[in-house]
Amino acid sequence: MLKYKCENCNGIECETSICPICSNKTKLIETKIFWCDNCNVPNFEEKCSCCGEKGHYIGTDIRPVFPEERLMIEIILKKEFEFCNSSVWNTTGNNYIVDGKKMKFSVKDTVNNINVNELRRKITELKKENIKYEKNFYENKYIKTFIQTNRDRLNEITNEAISYIQKSVKNNQNCDMFVSFSGGKDSTVTSDITMRALGREDIIHIYGDTTLEYFTTKEYIKRFKEKHKMTPMLVAQNKEQDFNELCKIIGPPSRMMRWCCTIFKTGAITRKIEATFKDSQNILAFQGIRRSESTARSKYDRESRESKIAKQIAIAPIIDWLEFDVWLYILSNNIDFNDAYRYGYSRVGCWCCPNNSSWSEFLSELYMKDKYDKFHNVLLDFAKEIGKPDPIEYVKEGGWKARQGGNGLDFSKNVIVEVKPCALIEDTYNFDLNRPIDSNLYELFKPFGQVNFSIGNKRLNEVYVLNKKTNVPLLKLTGKIGQNNLKVTILGKEGPFKENKKAEMLIRNQITKFQTCIGCLACESQCKYNAIKIFNIGKREYIDYKIDSSKCVGCLNCVTHFSGGCYMKKILRTKKGE
Repeated sequence: MLKYKCENCNGIECETSICPICSNKTKLIETKIFWCDNCNVPNFEEKCSCCGEKGHYIGTDIRPVFPEERLMIEIILKKEFEFCNSSVWNTTGNNYIVDGKKMKFSVKDTVNNINVNELRRKITELKKENIKYEKNFYENKYIKTFIQTNRDRLNEITNEAISYIQKSVKNNQNCDMFVSFSGGKDSTVTSDITMRALGREDIIHIYGDTTLEYFTTKEYIKRFKEKHKMTPMLVAQNKEQDFNELCKIIGPPSRMMRWCCTIFKTGAITRKIEATFKDSQNILAFQGIRRSESTARSKYDRESRESKIAKQIAIAPIIDWLEFDVWLYILSNNIDFNDAYRYGYSRVGCWCCPNNSSWSEFLSELYMKDKYDKFHNVLLDFAKEIGKPDPIEYVKEGGWKARQGGNGLDFSKNVIVEVKPCALIEDTYNFDLNRPIDSNLYELFKPFGQVNFSIGNKRLNEVYVLNKKTNVPLLKLTGKIGQNNLKVTILGKEGPFKENKKAEMLIRNQITKFQTCIGCLACESQCKYNAIKIFNIGKREYIDYKIDSSKCVGCLNCVTHFSGGCYMKKILRTKKGE
């Protein structure tokens, strides 16, 4: 049961995310899943449609527990196969439910005290005996009853999503389209329901391979491709960067600074979209985003033109679905899915995400030992580098997840731009660079105008930036290739350079970008005109930053979008005085 409130209509309550009176977005205020003791399954409605009995509240959401996860829990509790014929689910707060009753199981105690190696050995030992339950899961009487009693809910959400997709495509005719595919349950459902709605399987799917996927994801992608031979599956991957190496340079990602998404996901997908759809300006992207996933996503619109990736119109057909609904759809339609969920993972993305729970980390240590150990060592090395007195405790308590800025990292010095006003020449600034001048520096001034190398005094290493329309000089750059000193003179008091303070800020932003660029692709992703291309030559040995002047319109979005002009500025900023 879902209950919404429209703040625009004096708090009127309704059952939909769109107010039936004013058509504005409503706010979700209550979610309830009920348990039917008679049928021994969870229900969306309080009254069971199978037996007519009234159920009791069980949680705000719920998911099935598969035989693989059930066996793991049984081993931990020393109750091997005790629940194999029971109705086992997982609900709010990572609580396990067996036959409608909360199981006495502590996630915290398990994570802190269990012998992972012994647990892994025991799972392997009992795997053969458990396989019959794994193979016959869809024949489980409780799963069949769950599907039957929630049939009305399934039909309602399915028909609504199909109708919405069809309407979206009709309203955006002549648009290219693709399904954003992660290999998780939500994108799996979005894929299936989109192809059903449009009556075709040849819709392009773009899979963002972050290189940090669960071991089960690539296996699932392979199975998906084999089953959907008519569906183009394009892979977007940043092959030029190495996650562990970047962790050494800019520190591991944290909850506040998930640079991994920008570098390994958004940037790579943007490139794939540009390569696939060329000059298309309107591209429908069907995404498996759900508001109930997080507080941040609860504020998302169902259709949005303001996405992380330029030119993309994000369409979210299942945005109001619960996890309950997603599994109802998958189980009812017998859809193949990522095996990570069978092992107990509640979400599939990057296995080492700082937003992952301690339970997810525990599962990764259990099932992905080699990768887990490697990343754990990276975290320990980082803790030592930034001077933590007890690196082991810092990593164990998740200190790296809460970090903000680049304190203790040598590379963070590059976000500091040393500038002094010139005492001899008006409106002139002297920059002491942390990186020798090369051709990339001049590329970064192209958003301001036309970079001209011919009219300046070559002996003095002068380069001018001209107004594209009038050819009036705006800036003069004086600096020698290979040297660390740059002099910038503001010549034209027009446009963004009318005020010295703003002009200095804009120039400083580009200098910051020059000093800190690691080829993260954030600038490239934000450019709506596809004017920026960034190349990592020799695995980051050299970053080649190119701006196509014929495409650049001088909007300055690449200069101002990120605080300080560069995405790395946010990642590497340090506390004052450090």
